[in-house]
Amino acid sequence: MAFTRATGKHRRPSRMQRSTARAAGVAALATTGVVGTLAAPALAAGTAAEHTGLTPVVSIGDTVADRIEAQAAAQRHAAEVAEAERKAAEEARERAARAAEEAAERAREAKERAAREAERKRLTTYVSPIAGSYVSTGYKSGGAVWSSGSHTGVDFHAAGGTPVRSVGTGTVVEAGWGGAYGNQIVIRMNDGTYTQYGHLSSIGVSVGRQVTPGTQIGLSGATGNVTGPHLHFEVRTSQEYGSDIDPVAYLRSHGVAV
Repeated sequence: MAFTRATGKHRRPSRMQRSTARAAGVAALATTGVVGTLAAPALAAGTAAEHTGLTPVVSIGDTVADRIEAQAAAQRHAAEVAEAERKAAEEARERAARAAEEAAERAREAKERAAREAERKRLTTYVSPIAGSYVSTGYKSGGAVWSSGSHTGVDFHAAGGTPVRSVGTGTVVEAGWGGAYGNQIVIRMNDGTYTQYGHLSSIGVSVGRQVTPGTQIGLSGATGNVTGPHLHFEVRTSQEYGSDIDPVAYLRSHGVAV
C-alpha cells in the first residue's frame, strides 16, 4: 500500500517563503532600533545617521565644518594681503616717479637759473678794449697835439691791426669818420654812458648793432690826428664832446684791472 504525505501545517515552507520572512524580520528590527546598535563603528563615531524613510543621510561634524571655514578665511586673508601689497607697490612706484620728475624739474630750473645768472654776469662784466695792453698816454695829459689843450681820453698801446673790443654791453650809435679821431666807433652803454674808440684802421660794426663785453668791433690803426698806431679810448656822460670822464677810473669801477 502506498504512503502519501499529509497536507496542512506540517508542510515545510518553500525557499521563497523563507526569504520573505527574513526580510520582514529585518524590517521589524529596524523599526525597533536594534539594527542601529549594530552599525559600523566609523559611522557611529564620525557621523550621525538620520533616517528619512529608508534613505540614510550623513551629517558632517562641527570639526570638519570649522576646518573648511578656517581654510576659506585664510584664503580670503591671503588675497586681501596680496591686494594690499600690490596697491602699496603701485603707490611706491608712483611716488618714486613723481619724486624723479620733481627732481628733474628742480635740476632743470637750477640749470636755467645758473644760465641766466651767467648771462647776467657776462652782460654786466666789463673788459679792456685791447686784451693784454696798457695805457701809454694818460687822461688829461697836456700838449699841443690836442685841440682842447689836454687829452680827453687815454691811449692804449696797440700795433696796427690789433683787435679792438667793446668794453661792455651797449648799442653802436656812431661808426665812421670822426675828424681828428679818424675812423671811430661810439657805443651807448647799458649804464647810460658812452664809450669812444678812435684812430681805427677798420670798422667792423654798423649803427644799431647790439654788442656785448668782448665783441670785436674793429682793428686799431693810425687814422686821424696821430703820431703812430694806437687806440684812443674815451668815456663820456653824453654823446657830446666835452662830457668826458676818466676812462681808467671808469673801467676800474667796473672791475677791469688797468
